[in-house]
Amino acid sequence: MPPVIGLGCVAVLMGVAVLAVILGRLKAATPLVYGACLIASGLACAAALFQIAAEPWATVLPLGLPWVGAHFRIDALAAFFLIVVNLGGAAASLYSIGYGRHELVPLRVLPFFPAFLAGMNLVVMADDAFTFLLAWEFMSLTSWALVMAHHHDPENRRAGVIYLVMASFGTLLLLLAFGLLAGPDGHYAFASIRDGLRSPLIAALILVLALIGTGSKAGLVPLHVWLPLAHPAAPTPVSALMSGVMTKVAIYGFLRIALDLLGPPAWWWALPVIALGGVSAVMGVLYALMQQDLKRLLAYSTVENIGIIFIGVGLALAFRANGMGWAAALALTAALLHVLNHMLFKSLLFFGAGAVLSATGLRDIEQLGGLIRRMPVTSFTFLVGSAAIAALPPLNGFVSEWLTFQAILLSPEIPQWGLKLIVPAVGALLALSATLAGACFVRAFGIVFLGRPRSPAAETANEVDRFSLVAMMTLTGLCLLTGVLPGLVIDGVAPAVKLLAGEVMPQQLGVAWLSIVPIAESRSSYNGLLVFLFVAVSTAIAVLGIHRLASRAVRRSAIWDCGFPITSANTQYSASSFAQPIRRVFGSIVFQARERIDMPPPGSMRPARLQVEIKDLIWQFLYAPVGDAVWEAANRLNRLQFLTIRRYLSLVFLALIVLLLVVAIWT
Repeated sequence: MPPVIGLGCVAVLMGVAVLAVILGRLKAATPLVYGACLIASGLACAAALFQIAAEPWATVLPLGLPWVGAHFRIDALAAFFLIVVNLGGAAASLYSIGYGRHELVPLRVLPFFPAFLAGMNLVVMADDAFTFLLAWEFMSLTSWALVMAHHHDPENRRAGVIYLVMASFGTLLLLLAFGLLAGPDGHYAFASIRDGLRSPLIAALILVLALIGTGSKAGLVPLHVWLPLAHPAAPTPVSALMSGVMTKVAIYGFLRIALDLLGPPAWWWALPVIALGGVSAVMGVLYALMQQDLKRLLAYSTVENIGIIFIGVGLALAFRANGMGWAAALALTAALLHVLNHMLFKSLLFFGAGAVLSATGLRDIEQLGGLIRRMPVTSFTFLVGSAAIAALPPLNGFVSEWLTFQAILLSPEIPQWGLKLIVPAVGALLALSATLAGACFVRAFGIVFLGRPRSPAAETANEVDRFSLVAMMTLTGLCLLTGVLPGLVIDGVAPAVKLLAGEVMPQQLGVAWLSIVPIAESRSSYNGLLVFLFVAVSTAIAVLGIHRLASRAVRRSAIWDCGFPITSANTQYSASSFAQPIRRVFGSIVFQARERIDMPPPGSMRPARLQVEIKDLIWQFLYAPVGDAVWEAANRLNRLQFLTIRRYLSLVFLALIVLLLVVAIWT
């Protein structure tokens, strides 16, 4: 039975984690552990594929709370996210077989990698609040251990502390949300929670708690501060899992609460979800454009794509609240499709960044360049991933963003004026983020792979191992396949959409020429196959024309230097200069950017210098004051450690009196 295979694979992953502790010092442990993770994740993904269109499966294990047990259930929504989790886990495991050979401290990574995969699976399969929260915290702690693998670096330690604080904060809010969902009777099983009745005020409070609790794990602005710190600190396969997979588990948690456990939504629930999604999409890509660290650039790009997903989820809430099931199905399909697409191309991009790091030892894009000659396969796969994340057809990123725009175009049919105003504004933000994403990844690919090498390490780089290349090529093929044949994926996620929205999009595989039509009555359609054939044929004709019809006569003319008259690599267009126009447009408001020019006087041999200062306003005005206040309060409360026994007893007595008063007022 496929669902039993899913739980069995989780048990295997936990066993592999224990085995890794015992065998972690052996050289053979790396391929053994990652190979076992690859097999377990592959089997779990196959089982979820069989289960997504089947009847829900549930079981209770004699674990967890006494006389309650641990409830597990796999319905269509859980099956879809299990596919995302285990497909990403299988790709990361395959990549790690080769990448793991370069790990300096494998014993700090090997035990936690399979445990991290097991934790994400358990979150998705959990069917009661206790099991969900326990698995959620287990997922957070194992990923924190992976972030701290290279703890000798002070920046990594700082990233680990901030990640742990944000993870604990999110778990606390989810604990409060599930406490309110369970109600005074304490029914923690999801089936009992669905049948519960709650006031609009309590439902609104639960939604806010769930949005902040899951949004802190997903990376919504302004809860994203841990993400650009933790992703560069973690090993590359873990960065791919955290960005491409773990953030989707957080989205699953929000979908499960907001569209399943809470019952019918109110229309205004969509307002904060859509607004935070739009702000996250634009802020994420703007921050990404300013980065010189390749992995940090990709981390901020995750913030953008999480915002796009939440825009689709917010639209689904708005449409469902107004009884527009067909429109809710379109918006939710766009969101779920982008969940899958982002896992594919973001994992691919992180794998490419890891390959560059393995070959050169560098993450600073200003020191790279010219790698397309030294690493042609990595360059090709990174180019495909860049085009996909920039939403260029015929790749997969275009399809999900196009469907999101189609859902936005249905907003005039919503009766509430608040939504009529905010949805078009967020549509403009989505269009802006898509444009900036194109500029961001033109900058990333051009500076890293084109031009001339800017350092000896880039000049002597070589292609990475075959396992890493196979993993990248597999994801490249999936990005192309889901972009060329999106109807197959849309029909595949239909059971999950039906569960949450009550309706589904029209069946797409029956449309002529494998086109996709969002709504049967709509005139808009898209055909990825024809676009792909047009691009392929046009490229072939251009190549043949240039090589066969161009003149072979030798002609002499002045050299076109294209702003590159000197052979030194230092005169090339840099990443900072590429981002300068955008920084000057948005930087004074978003980053408080300041440029300082140190120009030497005539005759001086001292080089001119340009210093650019960029501030993170969210950290400066939100998190830094809170951190300072906590530190000050901790210093003041530190004196409580040195009280006499009589004062301790007095404090205990006063606390007891206060608690009794609270209970008396409550009852």
